[in-house]
Amino acid sequence: MPDDMTLPGNLVPAKPVSQPAEARDAVTVVLLRDGAEGLEAFLLRRVKGMAFAGGMSVFPGGGVDRRDADTSVAWAGPPPEWWAEIFDVDAGTARAFVCAAVRETFEESGVLLAGPDATSVVADTAEYSQARQQLVDRDISLAQFLAANNLVLRADLLRPWANWVTPYEEPRRYDTRFFVAALPQGQNADGETTEASDASWQTPAEAIQDAQEGRRMLMPPTWRTLDEVGALGSVEKVMAEERSVEKIIPKLIRDGDVIRVVFQ
Repeated sequence: MPDDMTLPGNLVPAKPVSQPAEARDAVTVVLLRDGAEGLEAFLLRRVKGMAFAGGMSVFPGGGVDRRDADTSVAWAGPPPEWWAEIFDVDAGTARAFVCAAVRETFEESGVLLAGPDATSVVADTAEYSQARQQLVDRDISLAQFLAANNLVLRADLLRPWANWVTPYEEPRRYDTRFFVAALPQGQNADGETTEASDASWQTPAEAIQDAQEGRRMLMPPTWRTLDEVGALGSVEKVMAEERSVEKIIPKLIRDGDVIRVVFQ
């Protein structure tokens, strides 16, 4: 993607903020599969009018819940300490990021990165539909859901990708850790969430072309991530990619009726 890009001017208040808002911890998971035309990513189009990123096409994700740090979660894969080093946080916070990634992916796409043991993953998540809604409603925590169904969180099915922070100029800000994950065999991503008006699988090139021609709106992190995974070309290559994760904070510059996004 270009070194900078433009967004509609109405996405950011015309009057600059006097004090940047605190960035809330969040996670995003780039779900991938190998399709007939090559690597595909799962995208949700957020409902228009939402307070943050309304109408934008995004990957599944959301805010970190304090209960995501529950140490009782049965865990398989790289330990929280490994993730802590990657994301430059303490182990407890890293645990919460990974748990939030698994929870948000399940809530927003129906894809569950967990299994009966450390070497398997559920093939059909339909039987957990009621629990999925309970997670959305915050009636239960991820730890409670996994324990009740004797499931193990599969941290090894996730890989770290990036750390994007909402620009200082925006009133709502998120410090978002990006993960990549392959769609588990037998599972389907459905996008049955009230936060999305539609969902689809697309090759990165198709999604970017749709954005260029006005059929989609992509936030800078989504655009750049699609560009990066698309360049690798397959799920295997993406999941094998070694990444150095550093914070990226774009700068917004108002230019008439548009906002220029500058990557520093």
